[in-house]
Amino acid sequence: MDPEAHKGFRKYAGDAISTLSWDAGAGTHIPFRASTGHKHHTWAKTHFSSPELFLRPQSEKEIRLIVNLARQCGKRIVVVGSGHSPNDLTCTSSWMVNLDGFSSVVFENCRELQLEVEAGIRLYQLADELEKRGWAMPNLGSITAQSIAGAIATNTHGSSLMHGTLSQAVVGLTIMLSSGESLRCSATENEDLYHAALVSLGGLGIITHIVFQAVPAFNLAWKQEVVKTPRILDDWKADLWTKSEFIRVWWFPYSGRSIVWSADRTEEPLCERPHSWYGGGLGRFSYEFALYFSTWLPWLTPIVERYVFSMQYRWEEGPTGSAVQKSQEALTMDCLFPQFVNEWAIPLENGPEAIQRLQTWLDGDKGNKSGIPFSPKGVYAHAPIEVRVADTTLQSEKPWLDQSCQTGPTLYLNATLYRPFLKNPPEWERYYNAFEWLMKDLDGRPHWAKNFVSTSKEEFWGMYPKMKDWVELRDAVDPHGMFANDWLKKNLLKEEDDTEITRIKEPIKET
Repeated sequence: MDPEAHKGFRKYAGDAISTLSWDAGAGTHIPFRASTGHKHHTWAKTHFSSPELFLRPQSEKEIRLIVNLARQCGKRIVVVGSGHSPNDLTCTSSWMVNLDGFSSVVFENCRELQLEVEAGIRLYQLADELEKRGWAMPNLGSITAQSIAGAIATNTHGSSLMHGTLSQAVVGLTIMLSSGESLRCSATENEDLYHAALVSLGGLGIITHIVFQAVPAFNLAWKQEVVKTPRILDDWKADLWTKSEFIRVWWFPYSGRSIVWSADRTEEPLCERPHSWYGGGLGRFSYEFALYFSTWLPWLTPIVERYVFSMQYRWEEGPTGSAVQKSQEALTMDCLFPQFVNEWAIPLENGPEAIQRLQTWLDGDKGNKSGIPFSPKGVYAHAPIEVRVADTTLQSEKPWLDQSCQTGPTLYLNATLYRPFLKNPPEWERYYNAFEWLMKDLDGRPHWAKNFVSTSKEEFWGMYPKMKDWVELRDAVDPHGMFANDWLKKNLLKEEDDTEITRIKEPIKET
């Protein structure tokens, strides 16, 4: 730690965790919960970093102390939650802040069904708090391990044309800037900062509190069926995406089939989901081992995927499972084992073309009918390729860096590649380069938190009309560059914004 940071501190506990306190006067001490030697990695172990300090504050005063000390010592701050983002957005060699200890309910508005929470609360904890009150989240993504702040910072979404992204349910937030000042933001207060912070990428400050708009608790009756993929494309413009409130499709390119999962609200009694073959220990291990073996013999991959499909579902078309569950249980799923994830948002109407061209490319692309300028030789995909939807035009004003489509419903196409026993599949980068070329050709934009490999700063700036506004506001609220993390410098910030943070000579003020 910088020698300047030691002034005014009293070490009072810990070895692995070095807990210091700042003397704030009148006998008051503010804990500085820091450790050295922390090794950070993403959930999928795709990226690693060794922060100088790993900090775990438990109060707003502790967060402000961290911000003020970082500013004085010339340190950058990256906030991390569960690390489920598989790219290096949360990696740093400077100071890493984790808000798991800052996760309480602050205030509830029973009349409006609104709950104000500290930003470190995980989504599953938020769902539990809402359930205690007879409330629920209106929409969810595939998992609930993320913190609420992390989920909105990267624009998490579910799969429904009746809903937008998770940010749609955030009616207010509080963000602490690099000055140590906390600002409350909403659609009517500090509006620009609110719309910039709804997809902040950790670059504006530390979001400390969120006001979440809940709905009355509800159960979902869901069913899934095996459908031949050509039939999916035939039904695309009919009722595929509108026949139920929640719809998602898992596309299995080597099986010629897809799974259509649909769910609607119900008053029926709860009924547990059927047994999952690869949800059990033997099936899970068998699948991972088969994929691991196929990294040496890649041509086995289609055989493995067809076998797993037949074991998990069934080969014949028709129903293959149903249940009635609480909404937060029905909407989530088992992500199995570590993986690369590359998801793009394209206009919904471009979906059939995207699936047909990618299928052609994966099938060998004789005559280059796909138009993709990369050779498919030796490239094999893992299944399923996830197909989900949202309609963010339902929101009155979108977050500035919302990657969904601006004028209509959005299709999210997610090319997952498993890393069996942490071994990368062969030719994964060529597959992702080809996939991204196709997505760009269809007016796509990548998910901020995923493993995109080919998008440049110039392309990002061309994709987002509000990018200039976002960067200018970022520079205004963080003039010292404290939250200009390495990922932002690499992907978004132009050279004039990419400046080194300098130590600020000023007294530290506690409020």
